[in-house]
Amino acid sequence: MDTATIQGPAALTKGTMWSELVFLTQVSRPGLWTTTALFYLMPLGHRVFFRSGIFWVGLVYVLVPLGLVLYGVNDIVDAEADVYNPRKGTFLFGSLGAKEQLAALRWEIAVAQLPFLVLFLLLIGPKVLLWYAALAVAVALYNSPRVGWKGRPPFDVLIQSSYLLVFVLSSWLNHVPQLPGPTFVFGALFAMHSHVFGEVMDIVPDRRSGRRTTATQIGAVGAKFLIAALLCIETAIVYRFFHEAIIAGFLAAGVLWFVLDASVLWKQRSYTPGQMRAFMWAWNGTAVLGMYWNWASASLARIHEIANANSSAQRREPFVSLCHLT
Repeated sequence: MDTATIQGPAALTKGTMWSELVFLTQVSRPGLWTTTALFYLMPLGHRVFFRSGIFWVGLVYVLVPLGLVLYGVNDIVDAEADVYNPRKGTFLFGSLGAKEQLAALRWEIAVAQLPFLVLFLLLIGPKVLLWYAALAVAVALYNSPRVGWKGRPPFDVLIQSSYLLVFVLSSWLNHVPQLPGPTFVFGALFAMHSHVFGEVMDIVPDRRSGRRTTATQIGAVGAKFLIAALLCIETAIVYRFFHEAIIAGFLAAGVLWFVLDASVLWKQRSYTPGQMRAFMWAWNGTAVLGMYWNWASASLARIHEIANANSSAQRREPFVSLCHLT
């Protein structure tokens, strides 16, 4: 009895610390870590940065502290609606925190940013403050009770282009050129179609809680056709500007899948939790393949390299360039 009494508080503290760690990990959305890592790695192409400490610092930041900002504020604002969401409370789909955990979360988010802010100021300089300002504006626009783009279609989808900030930070930290314009457009559309797919999975709890999203407004079938349309544009960009048949083929397969989903397979029916988990694992597997292909080919950064090479060649050999044009 006495031993149990003495050990009880220590065991309780250990259990509380573990549950808090689990909660914060779920807030950072491990189910989306591969997608975030893909965005971070895309500017690097096939360059080898694995021995660079700065590379790993940046990767850790975009996976965890940045995830706490992007998704933690969302979890605080959506606490009441998330009660109806069967996906929540998992590592794949995000947290379902208690009131005490959500109350402490805002301070934990701030504390997690501070060491990286100081380090990035040293590594990048004052311009990183502009990056943090853009991040703060995007988070405020999406979650603010007064503005609340998350509840104002189609702005709930358009604001997802803020994920392009990962491209910018990666290029600054690792001292590589910014990605070409078509890659930024591709990345924005990719983030948008990913978000709409999440809205499709959440359409039932969102309607139950009274939340307005693009998916609740146009319906599951309409949202799936929207995803297919965005994927069509992504396919065209990848093939037109980068001549990347492999990635274009995967994207085209996605178009076919969502058209079949909307017209033949599920239509308006909701996915089961098991089906959602299967989709998410497939999504992560595809992102891992994307990371490998990005490292092997650097195809989505190539247009920038070609443009620079053509510009240099034109300055050195104007007559040869003119012959090529004619």
